[in-house]
Amino acid sequence: MLKGRNKRENNPCEECQGLGQTNNNAGCESLANLLTGHSPPIDWSDKRASHEVKMRHHIVSVFNEAVEDVNVTFEDQQKINKFARNNNKLIELREEIELKKKQLQNLEDASDDIMMLDEDAVLVPYQIGEVFISHSQDETQEMLEAAKQSLQDEIQALQSRVEAIQQVLSDLKVQLYAKFGNNINLEADDN
Repeated sequence: MLKGRNKRENNPCEECQGLGQTNNNAGCESLANLLTGHSPPIDWSDKRASHEVKMRHHIVSVFNEAVEDVNVTFEDQQKINKFARNNNKLIELREEIELKKKQLQNLEDASDDIMMLDEDAVLVPYQIGEVFISHSQDETQEMLEAAKQSLQDEIQALQSRVEAIQQVLSDLKVQLYAKFGNNINLEADDN
């Protein structure tokens, strides 16, 4: 890309043509200086200052474009797709864990409320499916404990799946960042 400009030293570049410049030797000579980091500071009193700024931005964008040209192989695309699928699954599992934790908190609150009842003879309605069945306080407490234990086991299983997926994502991040560097963003949005 940059070699083409060196071959046309006597011809103005597109930016020079757009600004009415006919000779870009001074601007094109600074190409090597800009790419090596030895470009002089811009003299804003000079009329060419805006052209030089545009030229610097253009050269940097061409240079960045050259850096960003990385071949994406079929295997790379498969890794990116696998990362996306696992990332979506991770989000779903985290939402499911939050839902289960809320259900567990509701069961704990119900259990605390039942313990606060003074009368042992009071029948407590317990929902099974769409039907409420009345049980004694002890039976209801036992049913709540069993439901809490079941939910805790489900949460623990979901958390182990989350950890496994996080390990897969971590491995994929290492591989993809090693190949693509800053040209790929695998970090979650904070929205």
